[in-house]
Amino acid sequence: MTSSGRPSGTARTLLLVAAAIVAIEALTFVVLAVVEAAHISGDRVGLGVGTTLFLAVIGAGLSWAAWRVTEGDAWARSPLVFSQLIILGLAYNLRGDPAWLAPVVALPAVVALIALLSPPVTRALGRDSAV
Repeated sequence: MTSSGRPSGTARTLLLVAAAIVAIEALTFVVLAVVEAAHISGDRVGLGVGTTLFLAVIGAGLSWAAWRVTEGDAWARSPLVFSQLIILGLAYNLRGDPAWLAPVVALPAVVALIALLSPPVTRALGRDSAV
């Protein structure tokens, strides 16, 4: 870790890789929120608004956690790991037709999990700060 509290070296590189993957996922959630908002119809206003807000909040939350983990905030790793596990479950449910979809969804999640749970990242984020 640097004197500013940011991880350095290999841990920093791994966190940047994970953050980049999560940022792309977050952008996907925001795009889905915009698409959902554009398709709200009169007979499903409540569902459409709720879904739009949910997707937008998830996208914003993932973006914020990705940024904070690169700054050395250990708490931010937990929501990122949890989100990647959810994405792996989604990929499992997408297996089948088309056959290419599940690997496209799963591979970035696996790479992000490997980066987030790697020993250098665990060491860098596991250091206790002086109180």
